[in-house]
Amino acid sequence: MEDDFAPVEEQVPEAAAPRAPARRRNVQTRREPSILTIRSREDVETAEDREDVIWHEIHNAYRTRRILTGQLGGIEQLDNRKTVAVVDYKGFRIIIPIKEMMINLGRSPSGQDYADLMLRQNKILGNMLGADIDFVVRGIDSKTRSVVASRREAMMRKRQIFYFDLDADGMYRVYEGRIVQARVIAVAEKVIRVEVFGVECSILARDLAWDWIGDAHERFAVGDEVLVRILSVRRESPEDLSIRADIKSTSENTDRDNLQKCRIQGKYAGKVTDVHKGVVYVRLSNGVNAVAHSCYDYRMPGKKDDVSFAVTRLDMERGVAVGIITRIIRQNL
Repeated sequence: MEDDFAPVEEQVPEAAAPRAPARRRNVQTRREPSILTIRSREDVETAEDREDVIWHEIHNAYRTRRILTGQLGGIEQLDNRKTVAVVDYKGFRIIIPIKEMMINLGRSPSGQDYADLMLRQNKILGNMLGADIDFVVRGIDSKTRSVVASRREAMMRKRQIFYFDLDADGMYRVYEGRIVQARVIAVAEKVIRVEVFGVECSILARDLAWDWIGDAHERFAVGDEVLVRILSVRRESPEDLSIRADIKSTSENTDRDNLQKCRIQGKYAGKVTDVHKGVVYVRLSNGVNAVAHSCYDYRMPGKKDDVSFAVTRLDMERGVAVGIITRIIRQNL
């Protein structure tokens, strides 16, 4: 056991160690000591060592055009007024020009319309902060260790592989009805945006889960990986490619089974998920979807309010409980 705690340097008995002349002892220079490790003869990787290894990995990816994945960490405007995305790859700063981010908003206009387009692009990029994105290194400077890359090239290559090239069975890898893994790259109240092997797709709240969701932020966050079902694929070319997908069909619909948790004339706590044309949509605390056409409270219920809900009827066909909001427990002000 003592060997595990012994320093790396060999120990020399004091009596056997030669003494240096007194007048020379002060002028001797000490060599840089090795790192003293807890376990004997174990190498320790320094921050510089790790940085060299990662830079070598980036350099190899540049030569081989291999796709790397990093996290979108920032949006900056350079001195030449060009907007760029900043991606973190294992501590290295990767610059991607905005035109290489593949934010497709139609044709590039001019004048004020161009300024509005830039604002929209920056807003989309802002919503994507924290997302994992693929990129291909397009240029490096070994002296400053700076890197310029393209997301577009990585997405185009993945589109070709997964949507156009055939597998060993002669089939496309992504096709209608297949369940695939996707990355969540943006989240809003009523919609999330996912990236499915180089293709971006928006999924509305009603297609996220069988139980009603008032705010997608409650369930999803940028950076999540989720399962989606491909509903349709329009494949004209790698440039002209679009898909539709949903999440809720990847799980079993339990709406009707959930209705057994409710009894007519029973009262249950719930949260308002939406209010539309006088109809209040509620997700009960037991997971049941419910709708109310009237409210006994003098206040009008609003989104995210906690309410008390009395069941008057069970709609087995739609899988919802129908009833009345007896009171607002807590308003979301």
